[in-house]
Amino acid sequence: MPLLAARDIVQRFGRQEVLHGVSLGVEPGEILGLLGPSGAGKTTFVNIIAGVAEPVSGSVEAFGQPMPSLALMRRMGYMAQSDALYLDLTASENLGFFGTIYGLTGDALKSAAAKALETAHLRVEPRKQARDYSGGMRRRLSLATAILHEPELLILDEPTIGLDPLHRVDIWESFRKMAAAGTTLIVTTHVMDEAERCDRLAMIRDGVFIAIGSPAELKDRASAATLEDAFLHFARGEGGDGDA
Repeated sequence: MPLLAARDIVQRFGRQEVLHGVSLGVEPGEILGLLGPSGAGKTTFVNIIAGVAEPVSGSVEAFGQPMPSLALMRRMGYMAQSDALYLDLTASENLGFFGTIYGLTGDALKSAAAKALETAHLRVEPRKQARDYSGGMRRRLSLATAILHEPELLILDEPTIGLDPLHRVDIWESFRKMAAAGTTLIVTTHVMDEAERCDRLAMIRDGVFIAIGSPAELKDRASAATLEDAFLHFARGEGGDGDA
């Protein structure tokens, strides 16, 4: 049974339909990548499955129960494409604020914050406000706030934007460790080397999933040497398999 199942999701903004009845199942413990160019519908889709937006039609279930649900959202972590931080607070103060939302206090909060910062590969200066962080540091602090409560399902929208190559590798190693420990991750990206690190990919273009499978499967079905070539193959309608 999928940990998360989205069925026949349609979303419109005004008269423009941006998701066209898409469906997707996410299995426990996998890293599922949503791969597609800017404007393909990745952010719209993850906003819906994270429970921060409602579709025009269709349904989402997480842990076998309908979304959106505040109780279920406490079992999930969500990192938006835009950093959701209080810039006039320090890293510790940001983590403290978000920790209290999830019922973390005292030593439990202190321990969780230290672990989250380590996982995000972020060393912080105690008195430095988030407004004085680089873009990459803010992204890593945003990740730390999303994983602070050790969610069972983690939804990440372009989590490595603004990170240098070394930090991107470090963060993906952290993702792999979380998955090995049982966390399910959904990650949007348009970067091919990140897509290669996913267990399974849902390729999306113009609000439709054009192919779904492991990176190796997709390249094999497209007779392509690279994921970029495979994406182009399916985007041209040459053997795409739609929703799954």
